[in-house]
Amino acid sequence: MRWALIKVCVAVTTMVALAFLIPLGLMVRETARERAFTAAERQAATVGPALAITTDQNALQRALASTQDGSAGLIAIHLPRAAGTGFTLVGRERAGEGAIEAAAADGRSGTTGVDGGYAYLEPVAVSDGKVAVIEVFIPDAELTRGVTSAWLVLSGVAVALVAISVAVADRLGMRIVGSARRLAGAARELGTGDLAVRVPQADDSPPELREAAEAFNAMADRVVHLLAAERELAADLSHRLRTPLTVLRLNAASLGEGDPADQTRAAVEQLEREVDQIIRAVRGRGGQSGGSAPAVGSGGVSCDAAEVIRERVAFWSALAEDEARDWQLAGAEGTVQVPVAASELGAALDVMLGNVFRHTPEGTAFAVDVHGTVDGVIVLVSDAGPGIPDPAAAMRRGGGPERDGSTGLGLDIVRRVAESTGGDVALGRSVLGGAEVRVRLLRRATVPPPRRSRRIRAGR
Repeated sequence: MRWALIKVCVAVTTMVALAFLIPLGLMVRETARERAFTAAERQAATVGPALAITTDQNALQRALASTQDGSAGLIAIHLPRAAGTGFTLVGRERAGEGAIEAAAADGRSGTTGVDGGYAYLEPVAVSDGKVAVIEVFIPDAELTRGVTSAWLVLSGVAVALVAISVAVADRLGMRIVGSARRLAGAARELGTGDLAVRVPQADDSPPELREAAEAFNAMADRVVHLLAAERELAADLSHRLRTPLTVLRLNAASLGEGDPADQTRAAVEQLEREVDQIIRAVRGRGGQSGGSAPAVGSGGVSCDAAEVIRERVAFWSALAEDEARDWQLAGAEGTVQVPVAASELGAALDVMLGNVFRHTPEGTAFAVDVHGTVDGVIVLVSDAGPGIPDPAAAMRRGGGPERDGSTGLGLDIVRRVAESTGGDVALGRSVLGGAEVRVRLLRRATVPPPRRSRRIRAGR
């Protein structure tokens, strides 16, 4: 913007300056020519009275010597001879004899071109009705005297005008560019999550940019208000879950002893912890008016991915036994540190394993494989079910199948956990014939990857 304004001002000022200075330069040149011819007429006029008094050559020679141009050899007098033909020269002749005779016969003054300039011829009547001719030589230097210096002055004026226009355009551009940069910087900071950023109002900003800044500030205030309302709504909705959770906890306490009862009570306790964590997280972020919500896996937290995987697979294995599902776990014997909270990684595993139980018929086998890599770990959850008809739609938030109580948000949770470490999620066809979810988690610490162990058949 700034350079564009400078270029426009330079172009406009240059065109305006040329439009005025070119005619002025031509006028100066014509004025110099007119001045030279007028000076020649004056010099001829100073010699004319001497011819009216005498035609003696010596007297005329002294009269020429008394003038500036005559002493410089620029004036000559052509006297008519007594015989009636030809002229007697006093001074230095430059015009040809034909031009002299034509001027004497015509009786009018005029100029004629000669070597090195022009000759001004002035006829003057003398005694006996004869006509003498005064010749004044005008050098070419006299025709252009002062023109070069005048053109230099005019060029300097043009350069000064362009420089002034550039300075004004630069000052104007700084105002516009400064305001635009402040607005762009505030937009970038808002995009990174700084909700407290606002555009300062500058008195020297253009009215349009001031209006844009006011609109941006109003938008930022609205975003803060909407986020606060959304967080409060999320906290309220999460808090409403406490009532049915309390009923579930009381009912689970009356189930007695046994593995199904213990698993049910553990699931209810975990659900209570998750709800409490959601309420604390939403309430805590709601008080941060100037910051963004922390991303999954941020804050320097980490966990042992292998331990979390073993724990969650063990939890789901009891339900697999009830539904007569074959299951397998491999590669989870070592230690793999990943920059994700254990609860977040456990929630992602629960989503993937829960999808297996929810979207495949009873008796469908599944497997969980852990592969260590140089920069992280790959977790594969595969099953022998019908597979995923549209993997691209399933990866879109809310784009999964809306059946059996599914919200289509599970795989989006898995994706956010993977991307928080710099990894990714991919869907494909498993070796068991059904769907396969591949989750790649990158680790920050340099931890030796676990060795690939043999496949363990954990049970049916």
